[in-house]
Amino acid sequence: MAGAPNFSRSYSIYWEDTDAGGVVYYANYLKFMERCRTDWLRALGIDQQRLRADRSMQFVVVSVSVDFLRPARLHDEILVTAELERLTGATIVFKQTIMRGAEQLIDATARVACLDSGTLRPCAIPKDLFMEWRNAQ
Repeated sequence: MAGAPNFSRSYSIYWEDTDAGGVVYYANYLKFMERCRTDWLRALGIDQQRLRADRSMQFVVVSVSVDFLRPARLHDEILVTAELERLTGATIVFKQTIMRGAEQLIDATARVACLDSGTLRPCAIPKDLFMEWRNAQ
């Protein structure tokens, strides 16, 4: 989505994020990416618990593609980004990176679907959320 809002957040690497060698365990990169997307929604004033309670809708990851370029290590400071790449009726595609300074560690894409929380079937992303995202540009 041309001109879509970009978001980034810094995180520290803690012992719990690493394997026995002090390198971030591969699955934990997904957690950092999820935190960044959630923090981005919060920054837009979108509360996922309220969406579920008030509108019976929720977001779920349906696919992730990750290229692991370099490892992060214990005590590193990383910058995780989320860029809205494509927004359709019921899905959002995020382009995400994880950086350590100028060095790119992760290149990823996450596709997230909007579901009816009662039936767990896809549903359209409400128009007012579309507007929130577009207005944040």
